[in-house]
Amino acid sequence: MRPTPQLLRAVGGAVQRQKSISFIGLGRMGSEMAYNLFSQTHVQTHGTTRFVVCDARETTSAAFAHNFTTQFPGAHIEIAHTPAEAVLASTTVVTMLPSSPHVRNVYVEEDGIIPALQSLTPEAISSTLCIDSTTLDVEVARGVAADVEGTGASMVDAPVSGGVSGAKAGTLSFLVGGRRNAYNLAYPFLTHMGQRVIYCGDSGAGLVAKICNNLILGVQQIAVAEAMLLGQKLGLDPKVLASVINSATGACWSSSVNNPVPGALTDKSPPCERDYDGGFATSLMLKDMGLATDLAGAVGSPLPMGQLAEKVYADVVSEDPELANKDFSSVYRYLRSAYPKK
Repeated sequence: MRPTPQLLRAVGGAVQRQKSISFIGLGRMGSEMAYNLFSQTHVQTHGTTRFVVCDARETTSAAFAHNFTTQFPGAHIEIAHTPAEAVLASTTVVTMLPSSPHVRNVYVEEDGIIPALQSLTPEAISSTLCIDSTTLDVEVARGVAADVEGTGASMVDAPVSGGVSGAKAGTLSFLVGGRRNAYNLAYPFLTHMGQRVIYCGDSGAGLVAKICNNLILGVQQIAVAEAMLLGQKLGLDPKVLASVINSATGACWSSSVNNPVPGALTDKSPPCERDYDGGFATSLMLKDMGLATDLAGAVGSPLPMGQLAEKVYADVVSEDPELANKDFSSVYRYLRSAYPKK
């Protein structure tokens, strides 16, 4: 279950690498994405594909491998201890990481993907495809992609929309940036993890689309929390208010799927029903709002609502640290506590 670096280098032969897929980053999103990618590929290739997982916490990799082979007894799954081992083992490498520093570390630093690529033959390098689904700084992503492509390998940025529930259900939307030929190579793998794959343009374009989408999402979630609080303070049943919003002009995902009030939705189970566990972390939404404000500042685009929303999420994380790892709809809980009923 835990191969040595020597074994992984042996696996890195041309034939074996072509029949192997590596996934780096098994967090809330990554673990669900890797499961869907591996399970569908396993079935499609009749068990002939080898899978490799890598995470900063090796116990996480071991748990994933154990669970996967329990459900698919014939599956070949191994654990890489470093990103370098992962790329030596596979021609296709998917990364799903928290933020820009983690991407730099996984791709650029010692024991990273790029140094490992440079140790391979030109033929092996040219057959390698890197898919990064991290939401990170656009310029960092473009720089990393240029470095990967400089070795002769291919790379796309493919951030996702749909959250943890979408990752688990395999209904994610992938917003892809990169060279068209790299997009064509990535497409079959992305369809195993999501329902929609949208080509947005050159390197970084997928990230620009994702950051703009999350800018809207972050602002909407605060507005929904405010409206639900206001309605309740004025005597409205949250189920009634949610029903009105979801059938009227205020309808949005933040209300119809991710409503922050327990019991407001009768046909769904959003994170608020689990004490806001299991969703998109508030700290990650704060990161994404920061990416939006940084981009807006760099190009001189007005962002009054985005800047205010970023401050709200920053206040949530600093004043109620427990909510940093809760779903970002927990902004409702923060607002309710910050402005108690008079």
